[in-house]
Amino acid sequence: MQKFYSHGKLLLTAEYAVLDGAKALAVPTKFGQFLEIKKTDKDQLSWESIDETGKTWYKNDFRYNTSEFHPVSPQQQAIQTTARLTEILNAAAKLKPGFFSSKNGFKLSTTLEFNRKWGLGSSSTLIYNLASWLKINPYALLAKTFGGSGYDIAAAGQDSAFTYQLTKHNPISLQAGFNPSFKDRLFFVYLNKKQNSREAISHYRNQPGKDLETLIEKISGITESIISCDSFEEFCLLLDIHETLISKTIKIPSIKKQFFPDFSGSVKSLGGWGGDFILATGGERARDYFKTKGFNTIFSYKEMILNN
Repeated sequence: MQKFYSHGKLLLTAEYAVLDGAKALAVPTKFGQFLEIKKTDKDQLSWESIDETGKTWYKNDFRYNTSEFHPVSPQQQAIQTTARLTEILNAAAKLKPGFFSSKNGFKLSTTLEFNRKWGLGSSSTLIYNLASWLKINPYALLAKTFGGSGYDIAAAGQDSAFTYQLTKHNPISLQAGFNPSFKDRLFFVYLNKKQNSREAISHYRNQPGKDLETLIEKISGITESIISCDSFEEFCLLLDIHETLISKTIKIPSIKKQFFPDFSGSVKSLGGWGGDFILATGGERARDYFKTKGFNTIFSYKEMILNN
């Protein structure tokens, strides 16, 4: 039996702009995903996905015929999951020619440590674990499946905060040394819905080239300033400036303006606007503010972020 593990992710700065080379600050989470592989004598690949409560939420078998995987059962209740998983397996098979055949049988089991609706990286941790097992490039597997900047793939194998930047040749990820002295005043709130950033991405992509260059320069500067910041007040100001820049770019009001205008602290969207987690600042009273509004999935910085 083989077993692999990778960490979930949060993007603290440079959402959207990271796609075009802005320097981003990202953190791996304490929550991740396991992948367990066993060889079998069956001529198929058996798959089981287990959630954070120990419940199996997806199960299916796949047969490898000629050069592709095909699901044994369409599973009408999980058509999208089956289609996506088939796509991932076929992409992996193409990156590892000769590894799969009708003579090789495997049982794969994934186990999440977090709710897959949270947006912490159920897909990226899966991609990273599969790539680790097959000894293939995880960024190549990502490119053939989900796409994106790849920061989430980098986070899967990191053990502390890091910067991530796309270059003309390869993505660069470096340890950031980000460990704020005021982290006890930072917390994460789940917005009770999965994000959909299509509209935001559309506005982002439609901006003029010169505006994009300016945005990338400003966001990269904010990332550097946040990393070196040792003042809580300055940190909050940097978050607010970042939110204003992105809001103007994607033509969508910030989360704070839309839903929490009377909140006294700062609110920062993470990864993509419209859902998933936000970063908020303040003490116990600040957390109570969100609880009174029905947002009960709240983690302190120490509870969420690895090595803190």
